[in-house]
Amino acid sequence: MTETSTGEGARLEPFRAELIGYCYRMLGSAFEAEDAVQETLLRAWRSFDRYDERRASLRTWLYGIATNVCLDMLRSAQRRALAMDLRRAADAGQGIGEPLPERAWVQPIPDGLLPPADGDPEEAAVRRETIRLAFVAALQHLPPRQRAVLILRDVLAWKAEEVAHLLAATVASVNSALQRARARLRAVGVMPGEPLRPSDPVQRELLARYCAAFERHDVAALVALLREDATMSMPPFGWWLRGRDRIRRVLLAPDAPCAGARLVPVAANGSPAFWQLRPGPDGAYTPFGLVLLDVSEGLIRGITTYLDADRLVRLFGAPPAGRDLGPGLAAARTISYGHFRD
Repeated sequence: MTETSTGEGARLEPFRAELIGYCYRMLGSAFEAEDAVQETLLRAWRSFDRYDERRASLRTWLYGIATNVCLDMLRSAQRRALAMDLRRAADAGQGIGEPLPERAWVQPIPDGLLPPADGDPEEAAVRRETIRLAFVAALQHLPPRQRAVLILRDVLAWKAEEVAHLLAATVASVNSALQRARARLRAVGVMPGEPLRPSDPVQRELLARYCAAFERHDVAALVALLREDATMSMPPFGWWLRGRDRIRRVLLAPDAPCAGARLVPVAANGSPAFWQLRPGPDGAYTPFGLVLLDVSEGLIRGITTYLDADRLVRLFGAPPAGRDLGPGLAAARTISYGHFRD
């Protein structure tokens, strides 16, 4: 690589994290977002000699390339979704069926791939809320260009004129697309719960009680922490449950896979999240699933457990796999995720 190309790469690289956040909201997959950003930076590097800073800032130029990459990727793709968007809730005794392909699902993303939620508190709050699974799933209901307009305007706080320039559209058409996108999201009824708040004593206590009940396999105590209308799903299976009683019956089933498992915090989607680890024949704990909790007003209203752990480990990194992890929160204080540090 020449000295010139090295310098160009150094100018482009600082935008990687925010571009991943943008592409993740557009595509609903961290793996695809990484691919999209890699393609964006490659296209930018190859055409850097044609970049004119008098026409657009480097950031705007890169977002334009990223938008085109995402629109190309979405041209023939099916909509990613959560289980609740795909079919009706199952009964507790109903079989879970066959797994659906990875392409069917909104996938989780490590917080470490995203820019830190600092700066203006209001803007930071918006960015945390809009990386939650429920919000990203709702975005997938929008046509791709409307999706781009809403993310740029309502999440990233771009001006209508800036979005119009990026999309080679008129301000009037951008404003119209934004209104239609907002109306669609209202119709979908997106209501993401609370983001992870390590300093919130109410949330800390709820998560501590959840982990303790889970690891004791105390179904009564665990179910008591759920809202009456709580949901539970396990991608890649389309099967899902709604209601405390149905969840309780499944957890009490003789073949329930939770007995003996441990929970270790992981940073995902700005949400309370955990690796679910199960002991193997040698006593070592290995990942079984990635659990994201939807928390609201001191109770848990949604449990999403991604079961393709081997694939997600490549994205999130492996959790501890020792033979004596102890209770989940005690182990969490010794690792670097930082969610439950004093």
